[in-house]
Amino acid sequence: MEEPNNDSDNKLFIKQFSSQFDYSRNETSIILAAGHGKRIKSQTSKMLHKIWEVPTVERVVKACENGLANSNVIVVAGIKAEEVVKAIGKRNFVSYALQEEQHGTGHALQIALEKINPQEYNGTIYVFPGDMGLINVETIKFFKEEFEKSMSDMMVLTGIYEGEIEANNYGRIVRVPDPLPDKNEKNKKGVISIGHGKVVEILEYKDILNLEESKPYKFKYGKENYEYTKKELIENREFNSGVYAFKFKPLVKLINKIESNNVQKEIYLTDLIGLFNQYGYVVEAVSPKEQYVLMGFNNKSVLKEMDVIARKLSYEKLKDIITIDDPDDFFIEEGVSEELINKDSQGIILDIHIGKGVYIGKGVHLNCNLRIEKNVLLEGEISFGKNVIVKNNAQISCFYGQKILIGNGVEIYRGNEIKGNVEIGDHSKIESGVRLTGNDQFPCQIGTNVTIRGLSYIYASKVDDNIIIEHSILKKKKISKPASSKSDIYCVRYYLPEVEGKDAVKDI
Repeated sequence: MEEPNNDSDNKLFIKQFSSQFDYSRNETSIILAAGHGKRIKSQTSKMLHKIWEVPTVERVVKACENGLANSNVIVVAGIKAEEVVKAIGKRNFVSYALQEEQHGTGHALQIALEKINPQEYNGTIYVFPGDMGLINVETIKFFKEEFEKSMSDMMVLTGIYEGEIEANNYGRIVRVPDPLPDKNEKNKKGVISIGHGKVVEILEYKDILNLEESKPYKFKYGKENYEYTKKELIENREFNSGVYAFKFKPLVKLINKIESNNVQKEIYLTDLIGLFNQYGYVVEAVSPKEQYVLMGFNNKSVLKEMDVIARKLSYEKLKDIITIDDPDDFFIEEGVSEELINKDSQGIILDIHIGKGVYIGKGVHLNCNLRIEKNVLLEGEISFGKNVIVKNNAQISCFYGQKILIGNGVEIYRGNEIKGNVEIGDHSKIESGVRLTGNDQFPCQIGTNVTIRGLSYIYASKVDDNIIIEHSILKKKKISKPASSKSDIYCVRYYLPEVEGKDAVKDI
């Protein structure tokens, strides 16, 4: 498909990838993925930076699909929209909205809500930042349950800052203080208690710093007046994560009332808290058990931290199922991990050993008693038999639609390359210095009990059982033991094809 090059093309492109909105589904996840991400200093869209080899926005989409099983998903794309849309792809119940000009998170939500006919829908809206790549199914289910239990009209998923308070630059969640024991003092300053009191507003850190030390910060909730000291506000550790839940009717009633009366002239989602309170709706907040799920990133260093967390989470899931030599230097794609966990739950003893620096990508199927030594790369639809060893620095890969099948008891020595459509029979040895390649039309088929060694290249060829090949180049050949041979094993050595371009080669 040709790349879109203007807003009109982008709209057509987005329409082609969008599924129809399903009004029978009473939940909708809106993912905000239109931002510039200027601070990450990269030509790649911020939303396409990867955490554990998956674009962060795709991670959020998957978490929403699995955490909210009865949900539509609307992804708001903007900068490099076509790249973001392509990364997620065409999926059931997922549609896209284009934010042609970025005027804030509130504006992005306005754009998304245009995809929903208010006369036909009365469900729940969940909003997620597209860079929150560690958000998981458990947290989303927890947030949904808490929102439904609360009977509130809006809920904010908040974080609890765990570092030095002086380094906390997040906006603070301001709640109604818990009532004091003496009713006569109920309007005086209270103590912020995380998890209590209705949410009043979000105060940005820079605005708190600008408050005068001697004057309390005063606000009104309902008919009551409250106040906090500057110190209390600074020491408040509860911050806004950018994840929200809304009842649809009050949201569509108030979303277009947000004003852009700020320096940036942008429309901010956080202003909805004040509007909901102003119109008599209830706003609450809840914080997840695990704080890392709320991480987003604006620079490379935080993205790196998120990737490290993802690796640790992967290791924790697998550490008692398989052996991983170096917890800080490996990659196993999540689908591969899930398959291993499922096999373990069935009581299958895997005895799989993963060396330092091993990369195991999507589509790989591991089997029992498999040893993969350091710096091996496995990528594509690769299926292993039992009792296989792959030695240091080997590379085994194939393109989409191709398969590599490796039989029982196979040994693949260090530094070898196996690519494309390839099949290796049981108990064969692919010794050092070998390259095997097959394409869609002519797969490379290696029989059982075959040994290939030396500097050999086997391309699109078929090798029968019980053959030894040494120092040979074979292109579209069939290798079989001659009928006259009485030996159990037949050797082919030093086979070289006819030279092409010989006239260009001269002695020096």
